[in-house]
Amino acid sequence: MTDTLLILGKNGLIGSACQRLFENDLSFNLLSPSRKQLDLLDKKATCNYLLTHRPDYVILAAGLVGGIDYNKNHPADFIHQNLTMELNLFEAANRADVKRVIFFASSCMYPKECPQPMKESFLFTGPLEPTSTPYAISKLSGLEMAKAYNRQYQKERFTVLIPNTVYGPNAHFNPERAHVLPSLIERFEKAKRKNLPQVTLWGTGKPKREFIYVDDVARATYFFLKRSHLPIPINLGVGFDISIKKLAEMIREMTGYPNKIQWDTTKHDGSMQKLLDHQRAIQLGWKPMVNLKEGVMLTYKWYLKNRISLERTSINHTREKSPNETHSISL
Repeated sequence: MTDTLLILGKNGLIGSACQRLFENDLSFNLLSPSRKQLDLLDKKATCNYLLTHRPDYVILAAGLVGGIDYNKNHPADFIHQNLTMELNLFEAANRADVKRVIFFASSCMYPKECPQPMKESFLFTGPLEPTSTPYAISKLSGLEMAKAYNRQYQKERFTVLIPNTVYGPNAHFNPERAHVLPSLIERFEKAKRKNLPQVTLWGTGKPKREFIYVDDVARATYFFLKRSHLPIPINLGVGFDISIKKLAEMIREMTGYPNKIQWDTTKHDGSMQKLLDHQRAIQLGWKPMVNLKEGVMLTYKWYLKNRISLERTSINHTREKSPNETHSISL
């Protein structure tokens, strides 16, 4: 007997990693519709799809995401689209009696000023970082929806995982949409090819970030998918962070860019630190396997192999983008 697993967001960062992992497991029959095949913003279509296919398990790895500037310029889109998809998928999964839904939240849900490392119990204890508040609110709402559905229907249907900054193959590399690590890879590689005299980066470089390789997130999804009596939520991290300045130097050396970095201190730094306490996940039996340097090298090699197609896609997106477009997740 095989279980049917529905992966939503198969072309995105986490979704594609889950697709690679689960397609090698013959105990799962995979469903991975494209956005054209299943529009999560359409409540009726979402409900009909799940009632028709009756998946045993669902991985919700689809949503609208972006970096600091993209969040700042599209706040209504972030809160509306992500909330709509969560509302539609949660209700459809409940009606279809799905055994387990994995919902990915975000470390930006934690207060801007928060003790480090951040325990799951620190959620809702202070104001959020202003530039990402709409996105964070949508994820906090998803967390509360998961708890509410589980409590009302007496099921362990919804599990919430909070990965810290995820990177790896299929991340957004376009600086308009990318998070810091893939954006740095793209910036330094382009500067090297064009022989630019310097690379200018936003902020002071002092903020620290924790990065988790996407395959470790996929393995966590596999690990927790069928386990019972799970707490909500569960942080996924690696246990240490690195300053943006040190990360930039690592990537500069890795790409072979020979010139200097200029820091534009007039630009916003964001939160100074976002280190997750991942002891809950460790105590449950999961642990990350890919160290930062190895993961960055794997990501860089993937970028080099796919650079031309990524640049073509970025140009087309710039020409055709709509403020109401839904994108695969890259937490």
